[in-house]
Amino acid sequence: MSAESERKTETIPEWKREEVDELAGYLNRYESVGIIDITGIPSRQLQDMRRDLHGTAEIRVSRNTLLVRALEEAGLTELPDYVSGQVGLVGTNENPFGLYQQLEASKTSAPINAGEVAPTDIVVPEGDTGMDPGPFVGELQTVGANARIEDGSIKVLEDSTVLEADGEVSADLANVLSELGIEPKEVGLDLRGVVAEGVLFEPADLEIDIEEYRADVQAGAARARNLALNAAFPTASTVPSLLGQASGEAKSLGLQAAIEDPDVLPDLIGKADGQVRALAAQIEDPEALPEGLQDVAEAEQADEQTESSETEPGDETEGADDTDADAEEAAADDDDDDGGDAGDALGDMFGD
Repeated sequence: MSAESERKTETIPEWKREEVDELAGYLNRYESVGIIDITGIPSRQLQDMRRDLHGTAEIRVSRNTLLVRALEEAGLTELPDYVSGQVGLVGTNENPFGLYQQLEASKTSAPINAGEVAPTDIVVPEGDTGMDPGPFVGELQTVGANARIEDGSIKVLEDSTVLEADGEVSADLANVLSELGIEPKEVGLDLRGVVAEGVLFEPADLEIDIEEYRADVQAGAARARNLALNAAFPTASTVPSLLGQASGEAKSLGLQAAIEDPDVLPDLIGKADGQVRALAAQIEDPEALPEGLQDVAEAEQADEQTESSETEPGDETEGADDTDADAEEAAADDDDDDGGDAGDALGDMFGD
C-alpha cells in the first residue's frame, strides 16, 4: 500500500470503517445483491416495505460513498455504477427474477404533488363525487373535468383526462386530486441492477410475463420430447414411450410373420380363429364342417334366409295367395291319400 493510501485510510473515522465492514458482511450473506432506488419514498412507507420483505429480502441504507466501498470490498464491482441519488442495498437468497417480481408487487399508489411529472395519463372518473354543491365544481371544471351540479351533488359526467403522461402537475390539479382521493403515482422500490453468481441483471432482463414464459417453456419441452421420440433418443422422459412403441412394433411383426412366441401366440390363435370362422361361413353344407364350426355356417345361412324373406308388400300378398292355393291342393291330395290308405287297412284286417 502506498503512503498516500495509508494516509487516506488513517483519516477514515472508525465508525465509517465499522459501517463498511458491516455492509460488506451483509453483502456476503446473500446469493443475490442489488441496488434499489428509494427516491421519493416516505420513511414510513419504506419501513412498511421492509416489513413486507422480511424473511425473503433485507434492505440496507447508508451513505453512497460507504455503499461503494462496501461493494468493492465484497467483490461486487459491477454495482458501484448504479449508486447515485437516493439508493439502498437489497440482499436475498431468491433468484433475481423472484426478487424483481416481489419488489414490483410491493409497490403502492400515492398522491402526486404539484411540480411532479405525471407517470401516466391522469383521469378523473365519471360519477358522483359525493361533495355538496359549492366552489369545488368550478375547480373541477378549471382542471378540465366535465362536472356539474345534479340532484344536490357535484357529479363528473364522463371520464375526463385532466393531464397527459409526462405533464407537470399544477397546484390546482394536485388539490383536486387530493380532494377526490385519486393517487396516480406509484411508489415502490425500483431495482436498478442485481448480481447473482457473478452475473449482472438489469430490470429489462428481469421484466418478463411469468405465464407467457411458462407456456413457452412447456411448448419447448413438448417439442423437444417429440423430437427425441422421433429420433429414438433415450432420456428419462422418452424411454417409457420408446419401449412401449418398440413393444408394439415387435408384436405387430410377430403377428405378420406368425412367430410362435408366448406373448404372440394368443393373438395368433385369435387371428387364426377369425380366419377359420370367416371361411366356415362360406360353406353351404354345415354338415361338411366339424361340429365346432357347424353353428357358424348355420348362423350364416339363417342370416341369408332372413334377408331373402324381406320382400315388397305386394309380393307378400301374392305369395300368400299362392301359398293358400298350394295348401288347399295339398289338403285335397291328403284326403285322397288318407281314404285309400284306410281302405287298404280294412281289407288287410278282413282278408280282402
